[in-house]
Amino acid sequence: MNFLSLIESKREGKAFAPEETRNFIRAFTAGEIPDYQMAALLMAIFFRGLNAAETRALTLAMRDSGETLRFPKDARPLVDKHSTGGIGDKVSLPLAPLLACLGFRVPMISGRGLGITGGTLDKLDSIPGFKTLLPAGRIIAQVQKVGCVICGQTDQMVPADKKIYALRDASGTVPSIPLIVASILSKKLAENPEALILDIKFGCAAFMQNKSAAQKLARAMTSLGSDCGVNTRALLTRMDVPLGRAAGNWLEVKESVACLENKTDQAGRTLDDLRTLVLACAAHLLVQTRKTKNLKTAEKIAQDCLHSGAPRRKWDEMLVAQGADLEAFYKKLSLDSTAPIVAELKAARSGFVSRCDARIIGEVIRDLGGGRLTKDSRINYDVGLDQIAKPGEPVKTGTVLGRIHAASKAQANAAIGRIHAAFEITRQKPKVPPLIAGIV
Repeated sequence: MNFLSLIESKREGKAFAPEETRNFIRAFTAGEIPDYQMAALLMAIFFRGLNAAETRALTLAMRDSGETLRFPKDARPLVDKHSTGGIGDKVSLPLAPLLACLGFRVPMISGRGLGITGGTLDKLDSIPGFKTLLPAGRIIAQVQKVGCVICGQTDQMVPADKKIYALRDASGTVPSIPLIVASILSKKLAENPEALILDIKFGCAAFMQNKSAAQKLARAMTSLGSDCGVNTRALLTRMDVPLGRAAGNWLEVKESVACLENKTDQAGRTLDDLRTLVLACAAHLLVQTRKTKNLKTAEKIAQDCLHSGAPRRKWDEMLVAQGADLEAFYKKLSLDSTAPIVAELKAARSGFVSRCDARIIGEVIRDLGGGRLTKDSRINYDVGLDQIAKPGEPVKTGTVLGRIHAASKAQANAAIGRIHAAFEITRQKPKVPPLIAGIV
């Protein structure tokens, strides 16, 4: 194969034939194409795009680059959820055990952080002993027994995506609709689910900057998912403000447990936005699989299940099944912070929070060590921000707007200086738009 000619072809805006796509994905997976050339093709795709037929061919070629999961027949529907990523987006963690308790099987194959967005696997890696890499047989066995698993793809599952995923992060080609579609759906189609709910985020800290772009991505994903036999639906959600009250790997695990326990954060502030999205995803899947006829009834069923405490117990069951040391986990959970330094960011005057810029917060957390600058960057799981004040909330002079968890005083001081710019306080209470902006 002359891969250079393919790079040049896409650079000039020409379309790939399905066989060309299958061939270069097969060759790249086999190590016959160097990373620098694939990075060049990704950049060409970023600027020139892929049409619907090319995107479908790329998605299926990536799915078929390795093994797929084959589950035994079961009355419990196979479902999954995926988010395009955001700051503080930990929905998958409480959602998986909730869905298992609602009578679903959830083979949640997740990824690591991209850009400034946190990765589900990075969060779970902060749990003592928890294994995010499992062989296919164990994934299937755990889903059948426990009802849910959250893990990464195996070396044999969608290996093409695993290699391309890392290159996208390091080559600045993350916010490409066809590459996002192919990456997400190749992994999800490898699970052979019956239904899929997508959380397509837009805003200052999302890959899609506005609702129009998010709708375009949602339509592309739901259309391709449905075309491949999966009942696919997308929620359009805002990502101008961090989701929940915490951002940073271990801090988000702690908040996920608080969500499952129906508690507030440590400052007594509610987790309403996080719970809203968790329950919405569960409710839509109940409707998509025809377990419930309408969304209102489905939301009540999901809420009652969350409040019952069963998903909290299921969370521990999932942790044990994936090797977690529960004693060490609870000991870590009891600590106020696992970072060496905690510094408070306080309001300079009274009024209402009118802005809490998720992009600035995400960039600061990444630079504290909580995210990746390159595909080989090491993650500091303990750094981040918690007790985040949200737009619309009243504050007084000296009210804590957030706490920075850092590895050193110098890092904490630098972070405070930058995060001050993320917040704005006004005299009048701002109008806060709804978290969920649409459904596709």
